Amino acid sequence: ETKHGGSKNGKKEGLSGSSFFTWFMVIALLGVWTSVAVVWFELVDYEEVLAKAKDFRYNLSEVLQGKLGIYDADGDGDFDVEDAKVLLGKYKNRWNNYIIQLSYIAVCYVKITFYMAWQIGKFYVVFVEHHRYVCNLFPFCNKSAQPTSPESEETIQPAEKSYIESELEEEIQSVLHEALHSQPVLYEYDMDVEKTVSDPEAPGDSELMLEDAIEHYTEPKHEKQTETQDTASLPFFGHAPAPRCPSCSEGPKTEHSTRGNELCVFKSLPAKKKKKPKLLNKFDKTIKAELDAAEKLRKKGKVEEALRAFEALVNQYPQSPRARYGKAQSEDDLAEKMRSNEMLQKAINTYDEVVSLPNVPSDLIKLSLKREADRQQFLGRMRGSLVTLQKLVQLFPSDTSFKNDLGVGYLLIGDNSNAKKVYEEVLSLAPNDGFAKVHYGFILKAENKIAESIPYLKEGLESGDPGTNDGRFYFHLGDALQRMGDKEAYKWYELGYQRGHFASVWQRSLYNVKGLKAQPWWTARETGYTELVKSLEKNWKLIRDEGLAVMDKKRSLFLPEDENLREKGDWSQFTLWQQGRKNENACKSVPKTCALLERFPEATGCRRGQIKYSIMHPGTHVWPHTGPTNCRLRMHLGLVIPKEGCRIRCAQDNRTWEEGKVLIFDDSFEHEVWQDAETYRLIFIVDVWHPELTAQERRTLPAI
Repeated sequence: ETKHGGSKNGKKEGLSGSSFFTWFMVIALLGVWTSVAVVWFELVDYEEVLAKAKDFRYNLSEVLQGKLGIYDADGDGDFDVEDAKVLLGKYKNRWNNYIIQLSYIAVCYVKITFYMAWQIGKFYVVFVEHHRYVCNLFPFCNKSAQPTSPESEETIQPAEKSYIESELEEEIQSVLHEALHSQPVLYEYDMDVEKTVSDPEAPGDSELMLEDAIEHYTEPKHEKQTETQDTASLPFFGHAPAPRCPSCSEGPKTEHSTRGNELCVFKSLPAKKKKKPKLLNKFDKTIKAELDAAEKLRKKGKVEEALRAFEALVNQYPQSPRARYGKAQSEDDLAEKMRSNEMLQKAINTYDEVVSLPNVPSDLIKLSLKREADRQQFLGRMRGSLVTLQKLVQLFPSDTSFKNDLGVGYLLIGDNSNAKKVYEEVLSLAPNDGFAKVHYGFILKAENKIAESIPYLKEGLESGDPGTNDGRFYFHLGDALQRMGDKEAYKWYELGYQRGHFASVWQRSLYNVKGLKAQPWWTARETGYTELVKSLEKNWKLIRDEGLAVMDKKRSLFLPEDENLREKGDWSQFTLWQQGRKNENACKSVPKTCALLERFPEATGCRRGQIKYSIMHPGTHVWPHTGPTNCRLRMHLGLVIPKEGCRIRCAQDNRTWEEGKVLIFDDSFEHEVWQDAETYRLIFIVDVWHPELTAQERRTLPAI
């Protein structure tokens, strides 16, 4: 129980009686001494103080003025210093003079004390409101405040405002407005950069910023964009923005949260002013006005007119690199508008023509070749892109960013060996290059050099360099640490989650549709696929017998798991459907099972899943891992299950299989398998679309 208005934690709420009395006495004593100073020592300009006091309409001294009205000697309706002087001259009696002086002091005291209290109160209100304003901007300033218990809180009904309070509030608001809106400007604004990048009407548009000139041609968007990838619209090893420190941002914690216990691992890099590239040679400067006019059309979205303008310039000035580059950009823009690969190929050819001209500025060569390589990758012409990137590296051997891009080009065609050589060269030139480190670490991990990969992945992520903030690197670093038995893995999963790459610490798939229900384990009723589950459980012996018949044959229909998910043991699979496509040859070996499944398009049409037999022999352990997408659920039908020794963990819950029964889980959550029985375990795996996906999404989501 709380007492004296205090809260349960022992702290008093509001202003206590003792502190109020103390402030009252301080103000009173200040008023007394100020009043004495006015009358006897003339240290304060009384007229100025009185004028300030009169500004406040409800002047408490009027009460006293009424009683002292008989002493108004000059007829101005107020008892002031002039009246005191007159009266002191009239009354020669010493006691009368003392009374007049004391009365005058009393009047001064009331007015001055009230004025001082008013000023202090006004300052306090301004301070409190300004404090609230600052705390609204920076919520962390209130974190240390102790919440009051509901039992100790009282509901205070606001009374109707009086006229005087309204006047007071108006004055307070005016003071607040002046105090809060007269803050100094905190950030400088670079008008030159703004004009160069954003203003299509600004002169000199042909002199583009480097980043502005590299405008990306994006893929056609679906009617409803629901899928998110941690580096959306980027290739597997694409670039991403430099990260902010996740430990400095708010977010929900998980059981493995390390925020608050870990130091910030990302460097705070100073902002660098963008260097304006030189895109005009001497000749192009003489036709700058014509180039600017054509560029303005392109910037305004008048793509066809811009293309005609640049084509005219190319015909008139065939040796102008900037005119030809403008033509390539216009063709690039038009390809996006028309959704035309043919037009995009024209743009690629024109970008290549720019480089072949004489006296091309080096910045323009970089822009043209980089954009050409990007557009080639977009069309799936990876080897053509690789040739373009090699040309860039040959022309600018000291620029490690082009070498990094070349390494990505090799990875995109699966040439890890040459990619590794490129990143080794980059790291020999720039040992602290974070982009090269994360990619080199990935390559080492793909070679199963787990321990060697960890420092490269970790240091690359800690660098905060552009291109390192990619969920795949958090994924692979955490996986490598897990395989080394290091619990620090969950710190990196947590950081990846805080960076927005994972749905949670446990659910770490990278190709996701937002908003889908997420839980590790499901029931048949929750999925809505009860008919499929009933059919599988009813016909489990038929499915088992056909699978055993395939196993008994000496043909190698069961293939070893090839995703490097096993720590040890023997694990093989026999696939019937992959990415929604039926394996006709495989189904000839198990015709009844395939005929049974044909009735369920949620399974056979799941282009992000598989249907397969899975056999696991004793002594097998499957590393903790996650599936690639949250768009599917996985069903396990038990066919041959040993009595003991086999179990599966999904997130934090362990389950075991039963013959003839279906387990359903979301394999985008971390899961792990142990087979410590004395005989083999055989199950039938059926992937189905997540039940909350729409028919449109099931038709349009790309296969995985």
